[in-house]
Amino acid sequence: MSGVWVFDKKGVVRLITNPTRESFEHKTEPGTGTATAPGARPRVLVYLPTNQVIHSFSQLEQRLTELGWTRYSHSHLPDHIQFHRSDTSPHLLSLPRNFNSFKHFHMYDIVIQNRSFFQVRDPTS
Repeated sequence: MSGVWVFDKKGVVRLITNPTRESFEHKTEPGTGTATAPGARPRVLVYLPTNQVIHSFSQLEQRLTELGWTRYSHSHLPDHIQFHRSDTSPHLLSLPRNFNSFKHFHMYDIVIQNRSFFQVRDPTS
């Protein structure tokens, strides 16, 4: 048997024989975070200095700008927004233009490149 074994909230395992991205994701309400597998908890991105939950790209862009990030104007990806630290820096963030497509791995990319300023949490934390 080939495929991917997935556990639900009750610990019951099931086999997904032909996995697709959609088979692992479930929808969340906008602004409540993201989840990547059935039964996974949604996550939110938090700006630590003010304990602010980021709900939109305008909030995120404001915080990134304060930290020295600038929007990369030479992006060849029309469905993404990119930010860079400087022209000589290898640091680059590539984020989906639609905030509803903002996933946990985008959040962790931001956290890794801004360790003291962002954190990924459960929405209730």
